[in-house]
Amino acid sequence: MRSVELIEWEGAPATCRVAFSTRIGGVSKGPYASLNLGVRTDDDPARVVENRMRLCAAVGADPDGATMAWQRHGANVARARPRGIVTPGTVYDHCDGLWSDEPGRAMLLLSADCLPIAIARADDRAPAVAILHAGWRGLLAGIVAAGARALGGGRLAAAIGPGIGPCCYEVGEEVATPFREAFGDDVVRDARLDLWTSAERALRAAGVASVERLDLCTACDDERFFSHRRDRGRTGRQGVIAYVA
Repeated sequence: MRSVELIEWEGAPATCRVAFSTRIGGVSKGPYASLNLGVRTDDDPARVVENRMRLCAAVGADPDGATMAWQRHGANVARARPRGIVTPGTVYDHCDGLWSDEPGRAMLLLSADCLPIAIARADDRAPAVAILHAGWRGLLAGIVAAGARALGGGRLAAAIGPGIGPCCYEVGEEVATPFREAFGDDVVRDARLDLWTSAERALRAAGVASVERLDLCTACDDERFFSHRRDRGRTGRQGVIAYVA
């Protein structure tokens, strides 16, 4: 069994730990192989719980003090409250962003083409970090600005994790037109949407001075990532996990 593969935000402020998971290093089988973090898939819930335990162990997080969210492709950002992430059926806030300034309070959000984004305070104020689940609906709804506001402004840094790239993300005009209006004509080319650049521009507009992009396409790399579009919905979930160190 391969160990859990993480992509660390190397430029993160020293006051926080942020990592983006891949599909490598878990116990799930078939289309969910192997580090599937999504309990609402058709995977065995016991395997998902084991995968979440492995992820927490890999980043030094407490799974019982951590929290997740019931994601809705919106722009709500909530303060993290300790609910645990290893008991199926746990009730979470309906939101697409979480933030915390409590040391050790881990937060986990899931994705399978949408962008996982982390934002952290990078000045001399009390450390704080936010994580966001940002698909096309969330970006247009203002999830990025909401995440920056939750941290109270100031000097912020951000990282954009793996998500479907402009190489693979075909969209119709009902999506392309509002994206051109919001983020510039060049974010849609040949009917393909560039979520990465759109997210970066949203972060810059929200006052985030430092933005690190991974530019890793989840649809292109079936060995490392789950992709809802590539796998036609029958797939697992990777995620972003973060906490104030």
